[in-house]
Amino acid sequence: MRTPVTIIGAGLGGLTLARVLHVHGIPAAVYEAEASPAARTQGGMLDIHEHNGQPALREAGLYEEFRALVLEGREATRALAADGTVLFEEADDGTGGRPEVLRGELRRLLLESLPAGTVRWGRKANAVRALGEGRHEVTFADGTAVATGLLVGADGAWSRVRPVLSAAVPAYTGTSFVETYLYDADTRHPAAAKAVGGGAMFALAPGKGIQAHRETGGTLHTYVALRRPREWFADAGFTGAAGSVGPAGPAGPAGPAGPAGPAGPAAVAARIAAEFDGWAPELTALITDGESAPVLRPLYALPADHRWDRVPGVTLLGDAAHLMIPNGEGANLAMYDGAELGKALAAHPGDTEAALTAYEQAMFLRSAAEAAEAADLHERMFGDDSPHGLIAMFTGAGAGA
Repeated sequence: MRTPVTIIGAGLGGLTLARVLHVHGIPAAVYEAEASPAARTQGGMLDIHEHNGQPALREAGLYEEFRALVLEGREATRALAADGTVLFEEADDGTGGRPEVLRGELRRLLLESLPAGTVRWGRKANAVRALGEGRHEVTFADGTAVATGLLVGADGAWSRVRPVLSAAVPAYTGTSFVETYLYDADTRHPAAAKAVGGGAMFALAPGKGIQAHRETGGTLHTYVALRRPREWFADAGFTGAAGSVGPAGPAGPAGPAGPAGPAGPAAVAARIAAEFDGWAPELTALITDGESAPVLRPLYALPADHRWDRVPGVTLLGDAAHLMIPNGEGANLAMYDGAELGKALAAHPGDTEAALTAYEQAMFLRSAAEAAEAADLHERMFGDDSPHGLIAMFTGAGAGA
């Protein structure tokens, strides 16, 4: 039996790689720091795109199963002014190319598609060292270790595998999200539910914004964006917000997270809401009426042109390779990376280096292009021309739309 490909990280990218390898008869072992699939919530809605996420799921043989997870109507989009006036609205007529699913459900689908025992839970990677001749050893927090001839870092923003290839570390972008939830909103928070509508809602201004999405039923998932230094969020009451960040910290989809601190969730939410003084109450209610403690998610990014020289026996995918400011592409890119790497390995049996070279050269080009688009979108959303730049993109009226 072939030595399994060793994948660090059971996120969407690592699991897609494991699944595509399985389809091609190539064994894989996935090592995941979390204790179980239910160890934490898996984030909110993902729009799965026609040019990357959907082809990855086809390659994994899971496209029809994915379609069964799609939440109808969630591609609806609206942009509101600070006073609640509708500036742009587009219904979901069922013909769009970005169907929405819950991240947790998509991850469950991938996990259930793998042979039993593929994922080794509770195995947090602490360090990686080269053994020579393309082999590497991964040491885990529980004191165990594994040696492998092919190591893939799918372990996110604060990857323990990345330092074998690159000295780059993620840098704070200057913007953070604050995450809140409202539950049973149609009944308990009808004004906020009406403002959000059936899909995604954006209410933006220079340097800040309130973004929300309807998930299952009446659940409204909100990301409040603020361009502020890390220290500002510490002053607002988030524990550890001004401190150093890295692999020891809990990581969410947009980077390390910090909970509301000793001041209490209500006080922290009020401080965040104060940045939106004068905005429509149905919008600020998404912050102040939150039914879970607000969570800070600072946004970090690697250099847009991040790449490395070929190192035998090891590579990266997803955020470990190309962490960028959120633009709706992160999960899609990670899955596409996984599928493309799996295809390359299957296409080059016995020549791992040829497979990794082909995979990396294509991945470097597409990730640099996506990082540039992400930076442009971020400026449209929170730059001096906000929200008009985003609306121009929606309507096709602006450059680069």
